[in-house]
Amino acid sequence: MSSSQQIASNRENAEVYHGDSLCKQKSKELLEKISLPKGLLPLDDVVEVGFNEATGFVWLRQKKKKEHIFRRIGRKVAYDTEVTAFVEDRRMRGLTGVKSKELLSWVSLSDIYIDDPNSGKITFGTSSGLSRSFPVSAFEEEN
Repeated sequence: MSSSQQIASNRENAEVYHGDSLCKQKSKELLEKISLPKGLLPLDDVVEVGFNEATGFVWLRQKKKKEHIFRRIGRKVAYDTEVTAFVEDRRMRGLTGVKSKELLSWVSLSDIYIDDPNSGKITFGTSSGLSRSFPVSAFEEEN
């Protein structure tokens, strides 16, 4: 199922917000609610954010793709025009629309989670089972 199809099937009974500033605020509130760092989704020109609390499905739509460098760890991440995930406490799973640059290729991320909040580590996983952990502090909001 494509991300657009998932959005359509989860739109009913979802909270949906429009406009860049409101969408950025709501995405940060959602990240805070699930105990993930608020700088994890540094999107621009966000046109829609939706959250279906019953299914845990969340989506973000932005006008164009965006690449962002998380300076504290020197990692480049690409965000597609649609980013979707199922969320729960300290976890985003079934993630679509987010890729990380690893050596010379882009790798699609499918999971982001914090197993142990006391560890100070956040883990990023791929659908093939590969994962890498970084300090949570690298994904706090950058000023």
